[in-house]
Amino acid sequence: MKAAASVGVVALLAAFVAHAQSRGELLYSTHCIGCHTTKMHWRDGRAATDWPGVVAQVRKWQSANSLSWNEQDVVAVARYLNESFYHFEPSAPRPAASTGTARP
Repeated sequence: MKAAASVGVVALLAAFVAHAQSRGELLYSTHCIGCHTTKMHWRDGRAATDWPGVVAQVRKWQSANSLSWNEQDVVAVARYLNESFYHFEPSAPRPAASTGTARP
């Protein structure tokens, strides 16, 4: 009886994890969906035309909205958008724009 209950709990947890949102999806749903519908990502003339472009657009708009996301958050949202809408071949993201002076 205990074994059957354990199997049931494990199956329930596995189903929950399978349906859990990724961090990127949670951030997007919380901060972006108010202005961005799925139509935004399918429209002609979209700003993101490749994987680095998706990352750059996420970085741009999180900055414009003063969200203060770290680079992992930016990439997580870009990954969510890419997996859900764009399907570009992932590559290394563009580095964030430097605000300091160059050092030798």
